[in-house]
Amino acid sequence: MSNYKFETSVVHAGEDPDPYTGAVIPPIYLTSTYSQSLPGIHKGYEYSRVSNPTRDILEKKLAVLEEGRFAKVFASGMSAISALAFTLKSGDRIVVSRTVYGGTYRFFSHLMVKMGIEVDYADVTYLEQVEKKLGDNTRFLFIETPANPSMEISDIKMLSKLAKSRGVKLVVDNTFLSPYLQQPLKLGADVVIHSTTKYINGHSDSLGGVVVTNDKQLAEELAFVQKTQGAVLSPFEAFLILRGVKTLAIRMEKQQQNAQKIAVYLYNHPKVEKVLYPGLETHPGFEIHKKQARGPGAMISFDLGNYENVKKFLSSLSIITLAESLGGIETLISHPFTMTHASMDENLKRELGITEGLLRISVGIENVNDLLDELDRALSRV
Repeated sequence: MSNYKFETSVVHAGEDPDPYTGAVIPPIYLTSTYSQSLPGIHKGYEYSRVSNPTRDILEKKLAVLEEGRFAKVFASGMSAISALAFTLKSGDRIVVSRTVYGGTYRFFSHLMVKMGIEVDYADVTYLEQVEKKLGDNTRFLFIETPANPSMEISDIKMLSKLAKSRGVKLVVDNTFLSPYLQQPLKLGADVVIHSTTKYINGHSDSLGGVVVTNDKQLAEELAFVQKTQGAVLSPFEAFLILRGVKTLAIRMEKQQQNAQKIAVYLYNHPKVEKVLYPGLETHPGFEIHKKQARGPGAMISFDLGNYENVKKFLSSLSIITLAESLGGIETLISHPFTMTHASMDENLKRELGITEGLLRISVGIENVNDLLDELDRALSRV
């Protein structure tokens, strides 16, 4: 499918009509095991923890969309990250962006260290600081761009060059943008991770994660982890994600159109102290983001100054839902300080700009005027 445009690949990649019935949508293979004619003689499938036809189709599609050779899907975004961590050994080191999703921070800070993995954090917007952190035993440099929820932008090409010069693999969590808006492998990254729960599925009804790479050895290690650790994606979840991803391009276009208008509105509102959105020219990473992404995405962070204002604002919402997660067709809002990043030390959160007044909004596909009217009503009560 590499000869086709993204909007075509997202519909057709990895999928052919069912050879038995001609069904244009791949069936859900809800089976745990497969018959063998003799021991070890089978039709390519032995046990669904190892492989499953529905899951295989999804892996092929996601590899194509990220312009990678190999993709492995897992039961959640965090299980995808943990699978990558299982390719490390005691004594290895990983350098992580100082601003990442709270669950990622919790995993690195509390579980990886128990495995004997050294974890260090860096402000990856400063190459000099990153270079000082890349020791001889460093295996991975792990970043998010845009970062959650600070919306910090990292220069993927520059970090890739730096990482390669030190024999380190650059890992990019691309969840906030999806492969429609950003393809880190083309920019030099070695590994791309997604929580497919978010934009790739897009309908808030499925959990999943994926790791994509061009590195054959790493892909084989991930396949071994997938089989051995067992945190695999179920066939039904794979089917839901296959269904959802087909509309990724048109969803993302609508969502970022809405987000751009909302970001401008918030930026100009006197009760909003700060707006963080890569589509605003005032954003510190605007130029870098413009070079490496097709669009600004649909995630916005904004600060109302304090928690009292936040409570008044949130209690005035109706169609905008206070909830964890992001990337669905509906507009969701969260309070990172107490929700997505609750496990972080409070002083560290404030240092990173994750204050009690910060809100993060995932803009959906609703009519933008309805969303603006609701934001206006809520802000009038602050």
